[in-house]
Amino acid sequence: MSSRVQRKRIRKDPAARRAEIVDAAAAVALAEGLECITLRRIGEDLDVRPGLISHYFPSAEELVAEAFGTAARNELDGLLPAAAPGRRPTERLARFFAHTTGEAYDAISRLWINARHLSRYRPLLRDRVAEQEGAWRGRLAALLHEGVADGEFRTADPDVTTIQILVVLDGLGAHANTDTGNRPTAVTRMAITLAERELALPAGALAPPVDDAPEDAAGDGAATDGA
Repeated sequence: MSSRVQRKRIRKDPAARRAEIVDAAAAVALAEGLECITLRRIGEDLDVRPGLISHYFPSAEELVAEAFGTAARNELDGLLPAAAPGRRPTERLARFFAHTTGEAYDAISRLWINARHLSRYRPLLRDRVAEQEGAWRGRLAALLHEGVADGEFRTADPDVTTIQILVVLDGLGAHANTDTGNRPTAVTRMAITLAERELALPAGALAPPVDDAPEDAAGDGAATDGA
């Protein structure tokens, strides 16, 4: 006679359950693309009924927008923390550039490409993309303004310099779906070179310490570094 062990389901706090759903959707977005996020798919991944997912997100569009926003916000917090006690603006900017190369950064670059394309047809996602673009500009501009105030950077308009840096990073990141293994170092370092020039820093000033360079960037001729 066989017995069947019933798995005991644990009722989670609503905030914790919602965060779990968003994290699962963000993981799917990064690995497979935003189009692969459905209420059924996330329910299967979490081993819960789709109805539970729809309780928190009545439509897949809402979940897609939230998943992208969460992934993009986590990326920004990792690349350029709002606060970095003990680190000067030059160090923080160098660290930022050090982490804008490698497979992890390519993955988030692919997600941005995906989101910007889909946002043409999805208003909720379009709003979230605009929100995250503003957050990026604001965070980087705040760092450049701090560096100017501290006397480390010299630029006539930190906001313009911010946009210039982000345009170069976006341009490089647009190729995340193609092989960039043979990209010349001068191209890989375009954002760094531009930042050093526009901020009146000596060449090499934004080269990061070895321990701040992503592991998979080592040996590509740009370990001192761009999306």
